[in-house]
Amino acid sequence: MTTLRHAVHEYLQMRRHLGFKLHEAGKGLLDFVRFLKQHRASVITQTLALAWAQQPADVQPAHWAKRLSFVRGFARYRSATDPHTEIPAPGLLPFQPRRARPYLYSASEIRRLLRAALSLPCRYERGRLRPWMYYTLFGLLSVTGLRIGEARNLEVRDVDLDAAVLTIRGAKFGKTRLVPLHASTCQVLAEYLRRRADHWRQRPASSYLFVSSWGNRLDAGEIHRTFYALSRQTGLRGPSDRRGPRLHDLRHRFATWTLVRWYRAHQDPERKLPLLSAYLGHVHVADTQWYLSASPELMREAMRRLEHRWEGRA
Repeated sequence: MTTLRHAVHEYLQMRRHLGFKLHEAGKGLLDFVRFLKQHRASVITQTLALAWAQQPADVQPAHWAKRLSFVRGFARYRSATDPHTEIPAPGLLPFQPRRARPYLYSASEIRRLLRAALSLPCRYERGRLRPWMYYTLFGLLSVTGLRIGEARNLEVRDVDLDAAVLTIRGAKFGKTRLVPLHASTCQVLAEYLRRRADHWRQRPASSYLFVSSWGNRLDAGEIHRTFYALSRQTGLRGPSDRRGPRLHDLRHRFATWTLVRWYRAHQDPERKLPLLSAYLGHVHVADTQWYLSASPELMREAMRRLEHRWEGRA
């Protein structure tokens, strides 16, 4: 069993060197090795892989399929050195994930959200930066299209207001990219940095741009809980709604409205799409194309251009 555990560490190290983070898969595979040890098995079998993947029993099928995919990837790697390894068949636990339908925020909804963020209550002195922090964070997401994880990972050193760029480090597949900023965004960031420096002048704080009231990097769960509370406060969600607009949908809005502006400026969105894809940090242009679905404004602009082209041929 020590050999299997060692093989898991080698497999994870190899994949991470290729740019994959594998946080969840890493934990899952180590748990799978413990599961095999409990069953006194030294070889990966399809039966045991299925038994482990279908734990716990009270979750969505997507969770089982994901767990089995962790084992399948490792089993392929392991089969090169252990021919007795069984690779779980691709058809086991089939599940076609459904992507959430994006919500396209209006400009007024974003303004209400940001105003509500500035009105967040501060019960203690250490939380006085909290309203400005969430105002800046949510505003930055709306005007840059950053992933939430990318915004959380920003450090103060990554903000270059003189050059008007953000440096995004360790994004998907370990890539680093530069994100240009509008002058108005730089002004907000400059004010936030001033307030941040003043707030933490006499207390130690992390180097991350967005930190908790205790000075640590802002927790992802806390970001979402705050967003849900503000969403209910501003009417984006009902008081008891468990589903509704997501923070990630700000990324959809950014991508969609970028193309709408290109259409309205009589530019060629198809030729410029790779630029948007690189800006968003996508590896394939097809990943960007999905972000542009379900937008009435974008469809109207595309139809307008099509009608104009046919009018010229009439």
